[in-house]
Amino acid sequence: MSETLVDRYDALLIDLDGTVYRGNDAVPGTAEAVALARTKGVGIRYVTNNASRSPQAVADHLVELGFSTSVDEVSTSSQAAAAMLAERLPKRSTVLVLGTKALEAEVLKRGLIPTNEAQGATAVIQGLSMDLGWRELAEAAVAIRNGALWVACNVDATLPTERGLLPGNGSLVAALRTATDQEPLVAGKPATPLLQQAAKELGANRPLVIGDRLDTDILGAVNAGMDSLLVLTGVSTAEEAQALPEEQRPTYVGADLSVLHRLP
Repeated sequence: MSETLVDRYDALLIDLDGTVYRGNDAVPGTAEAVALARTKGVGIRYVTNNASRSPQAVADHLVELGFSTSVDEVSTSSQAAAAMLAERLPKRSTVLVLGTKALEAEVLKRGLIPTNEAQGATAVIQGLSMDLGWRELAEAAVAIRNGALWVACNVDATLPTERGLLPGNGSLVAALRTATDQEPLVAGKPATPLLQQAAKELGANRPLVIGDRLDTDILGAVNAGMDSLLVLTGVSTAEEAQALPEEQRPTYVGADLSVLHRLP
């Protein structure tokens, strides 16, 4: 039997938004491609920069879209960001949470105390929330200017949806960056903590990172020293990939995840 692309790897670290689904719509053929990879004994981990939903909610959404998965196969930037804070702060430190209840829950799991006020906050954690407004950003700006540690779950400028590209967490991070003249630590892609932790948990020696964005998924793989597959179902194009310096290009480019089961 001929070798296919997936046979070269022991784990797939798969992005979600723009790669597996767009909003509430699954990318056609993706569930079947992942299921076939699973039959070959390849480890599966859905690795998402989106910090607005809990890992369980992400897993439930995938099941609704026809994927056979569980919460153990989901790694989110909210988990990675909360872990970064826990490594740097004493237990029961107060953390100003910019984000959803799902992000707040990850902070609590790490033994930290969430707040929505600048006073007493020793850190700020920022993830995407559709309800985030000026008042919340203002509290965070005060805390950061007062010396609070600032961790962003991700810096994606846009979020692919069934309606097109909408503002992502990076757009809101940019507002705080402008207001504070500070730079956050970043947990999600293109930083490496999220990818490295997912690979470690799978015990993977040859992981393949799969995503639709050159500036997050593919650059994250480059930064982590991992091979990558750019799928053309979301943000970035093959022409944009080709225009990059060779060392920043994806290892492979494919129309969608079905390329995993063909010769590269």
